[in-house]
Amino acid sequence: MLQSEMKIVGKKITGNYLKFYNAIREAYPDIQMISNCDGSSGPLDHPADLYDFHVYTGSRALFSMKNTFDNTSRSGPKAFVSEYAVTGNDAGRGSLLASLAEAAFLTGLEKNSDVVHMASYAPLFINDNDRTWNPDAIVFNSWQQYGTPSYWMQKLFRESSGATIHPISLSSSCSGSLAASAITWHDDDNSFLRVKIVNFGPDAVSLTISATGLQSSINALGSTATVLTSGSVMDENSFANPNKVVPVTIELRNASEEMEVTLPPHSLSAFDLALAQSRLVAEM
Repeated sequence: MLQSEMKIVGKKITGNYLKFYNAIREAYPDIQMISNCDGSSGPLDHPADLYDFHVYTGSRALFSMKNTFDNTSRSGPKAFVSEYAVTGNDAGRGSLLASLAEAAFLTGLEKNSDVVHMASYAPLFINDNDRTWNPDAIVFNSWQQYGTPSYWMQKLFRESSGATIHPISLSSSCSGSLAASAITWHDDDNSFLRVKIVNFGPDAVSLTISATGLQSSINALGSTATVLTSGSVMDENSFANPNKVVPVTIELRNASEEMEVTLPPHSLSAFDLALAQSRLVAEM
């Protein structure tokens, strides 16, 4: 990465950057060069393969950024969202509310993976005896550790790497408080259509999930629903209660090409529908 967190401004700095860029490109043409976070605020005015994108903000602001990359140019440098998180009062020391806003933001990155090539939450670790930053994904001391809701949320996106992204549309009177994405992913033995839906609102939402264009039927056997939620949006995990806010998985016995689901208030739901292979459009 060239010039991390230093804006490339002025003729002298730009000239120095170009000297490094051109020398590296000539000597190592396969190396991907990532420019600094100038790309967080506007188009780059210098060459790069990727640009660094940072965002730390409140939960509502990050939720509203779920479509940030929808209209990004498909040509030119790609984004590396190397630092993102909800911070401030909404975050506490790692709240459910923060994780849901981050999940909505990630659905947008997932759907725009042609222009967003990498993403990473920050910071990853914090020593509970030296809390210089809040929140963090994993908290530890000399003998204990736990994951915040943001850590558990990210586990529901771990299959995104190498997955096939599918178009998805939302049709609901509550669509302003929803965010969704759809992928197919594979483990050693099975394939799944995963539909992830964030309900950022205070009320339960009933939806019909319709999957069209499937090359094979959905099998209820092996299909599951995983939900991350809690009694309060400000609930956190702790050393005393490390599993207060963690995903819960149940069998999805009504799994089919068209099925009724209910999204709990303030929740992230991931529906893994067992199938062979698919080319589809998911509509809700």
